[in-house]
Amino acid sequence: MPAYETEIAAAMAVTDAFMTAFNARDLPAFEATFNFPSIRLASNTLALIEPGYHQPEMFERGPLSDWDHSAWERREVIHAGADKVHLDTRFTRYRKDGSVIGGFDSIYVITCENGHWGVKARSSFAP
Repeated sequence: MPAYETEIAAAMAVTDAFMTAFNARDLPAFEATFNFPSIRLASNTLALIEPGYHQPEMFERGPLSDWDHSAWERREVIHAGADKVHLDTRFTRYRKDGSVIGGFDSIYVITCENGHWGVKARSSFAP
């Protein structure tokens, strides 16, 4: 049995829920996949994410204006421990017609805080 199998399964479940909620544009469910405060480093900008940070308008402008859904292409464990898992990921953004907007490599840090597994940090090449 691999070390930290339960923790890795929890991290994979969180990232599945993260993607499902994001694709559904379900912001309460999406925010439930985080451990706050959370950080995102993308486009050379560090964002501190707290509850309420994500707003419905984010799906209507900027890099998501032409976006319909995303899918994981890769989620590989870099490191795992009792309360934290690092994932090397790649996701693809798609338009409604199924054409690809782009694929983006990212590192996700999933932590367990007070018994809750959630996204604590992301570093992404996505805009």
